[in-house]
Amino acid sequence: MSNSETGPIGVVGLGNMGLGMARTLLRDGFSVVGFDVAAESQARAAAAGVTIVAGLNDLFAACQTIILSLPTANHVRTVLTGDGGLGACDFDPRLVIDTTTSEPDVTREIDAVLRLQGHILIDAPVSGGPAGANSGTLTMMVGGGKADVARATPVLNSLGGRITHVGPVGAGHAVKIVNNLLVASHLLTMREAVRLGNAAGVSTENLIAALNAGSGRSAISEVNYPKWVMNGAFDSGFTMGLMRKDVRLAMTLAQQKDVTLPVSELAGKIWAASAGLLADDADFNRITECVPTREGEKA
Repeated sequence: MSNSETGPIGVVGLGNMGLGMARTLLRDGFSVVGFDVAAESQARAAAAGVTIVAGLNDLFAACQTIILSLPTANHVRTVLTGDGGLGACDFDPRLVIDTTTSEPDVTREIDAVLRLQGHILIDAPVSGGPAGANSGTLTMMVGGGKADVARATPVLNSLGGRITHVGPVGAGHAVKIVNNLLVASHLLTMREAVRLGNAAGVSTENLIAALNAGSGRSAISEVNYPKWVMNGAFDSGFTMGLMRKDVRLAMTLAQQKDVTLPVSELAGKIWAASAGLLADDADFNRITECVPTREGEKA
């Protein structure tokens, strides 16, 4: 069956990530129906070829498969089980692919409600930013039953370059929280590494080149520093506000599961303190400008 025969794919949330995924689906031959509360986002999506509907009910009615790209777990809960949400509508079973960076336990609660009505929920949070969304090269961490994930595979293959099924519903969101905690921490430790290397007489460029040839390399040294930090671009498309939210999710998850994370907790405190220095809409790589120093020490 061709993509054009699968019926329209619904996308709820047409921000940078949702719109990028919608563009990729359109390019791969899917028809896309979209909804967003922001008029500007609707206009951008319509210009890209997305069919915009007036409300969620219209999208649920038109689409057997629905992708969510929303800010928080509460937004997901509202769309799926709130008043006027999918669970409140009388529709045949729908497949919902939640790409939001959300909370594993909330995802499992929503899944339990939707399953009673026959709906299928898989969590497939993504890494790769707007560039990956627009190019169909996202890394996707997928939680759900094997048969459910198999049903979603044509859509996942369109959106993702690397797709890993990590376990049952909720596992994808757990892995994404862990992933972003590592990214947040690596940005801080990389800034300290650069500071130490510079103090010892090594240029940032030479230090990065050597680290990327050695075992200390990471996505931060290989991608973030050359692409967004060293050149002062700071235009990754992912914001301080979003990463602060993800770090908070990680800290909350650790508390819920009674896991002690002394190093990560320090990173969490630095990220939380950055709210007084950097606005939510600043690029998240600017955290490298907030690593604490002693009075009089060069940043």
